[in-house]
Amino acid sequence: MPVYHRDDAKAWAHANMHGVANILQPSFSNDLKLLNEAAIRHDVRMCKKLGFWGTLAVSECGTTSEEYIRFVEIACDEAGPDFHIIYHASFDTVEETARVGKACADAGATTMLLSYPPTWYPNSEEELYEYNVKMMDQTGLATVLFAVHLWNFGRIHPAEMSPRLIARLADHPLAVAYKCEGGGNTNAPHLQTLQMCGDKLLVSDPRDGNAPGHVAWFGMQWMGTSCFQYFGGNIPKYFKLMHEGKWDEAMEIFWKIHTARTTRTAVTQTYMPGAHFIHRQAWKYMEWLNGFNGGRLRLPTMRLTDATCKRLSDALIKCGIIDEVPGTMNDFYNGRFPM
Repeated sequence: MPVYHRDDAKAWAHANMHGVANILQPSFSNDLKLLNEAAIRHDVRMCKKLGFWGTLAVSECGTTSEEYIRFVEIACDEAGPDFHIIYHASFDTVEETARVGKACADAGATTMLLSYPPTWYPNSEEELYEYNVKMMDQTGLATVLFAVHLWNFGRIHPAEMSPRLIARLADHPLAVAYKCEGGGNTNAPHLQTLQMCGDKLLVSDPRDGNAPGHVAWFGMQWMGTSCFQYFGGNIPKYFKLMHEGKWDEAMEIFWKIHTARTTRTAVTQTYMPGAHFIHRQAWKYMEWLNGFNGGRLRLPTMRLTDATCKRLSDALIKCGIIDEVPGTMNDFYNGRFPM
């Protein structure tokens, strides 16, 4: 069960959500029939080793609902009390999302990142409001609200979820943070949300290239969630230095990894605008380069090409994040803990 009471969730978040949250993807046996517990535990340990605050247990990698619950149970058990597992509220129906969320709360997840069933088609802000409130009420987890272009909610408001809607949701006792990624290349959603309800929500931008301004101008204390482990431990390291006022050291790291940052963005642009789907297998490769298990994911997943892998690995080598690619593509697909 959560470590806070419903009415104390905001205070808990302000006191405890300091740092960077990355993502944790499930690993499977090589025949894709079973979860690979040893690999999952290894990846949780890697997240902790690299200095992350916590991690999002990704639910969009082909697990069944029951497998996902077991995945979260394993992750929470390995995490211990000082590392946070975030429930990824992304399932086919409202009812299933709520059921799994309750089970993940029981397993030890402390936080929920809200998502939406891909076939759900709301037509108004009121429908969005009711969905978010229902999910928070039914799971009882401190919640990170989330706006991004993937939702197709731009037809309701250009920011995907309007600042007015976020301000209404911010009054809910379990709404503690906002992953603000809608509205395209503008900081208007961040500014307006901060003006309207910045005292009630931890406003976060997961695009780490914006971190210096957000930390300096409004003290962004928590940043998540994304495949930040592609950069090794550099992002939590520079984020911490920024908050300590050590800007020269922080910006040295920030610029050191910039080639990898721009490469990752360029690779993302080859699939995200049309597919409206994250290339999770590419994210598996990104983290494998930095010591994570790697391994195969189930359908639906995108195909990973040699050209994409070379771009991603060359960027890390150029930045000095890794010295060399840690093996062959077969090594990557088999994972560090083959089963």
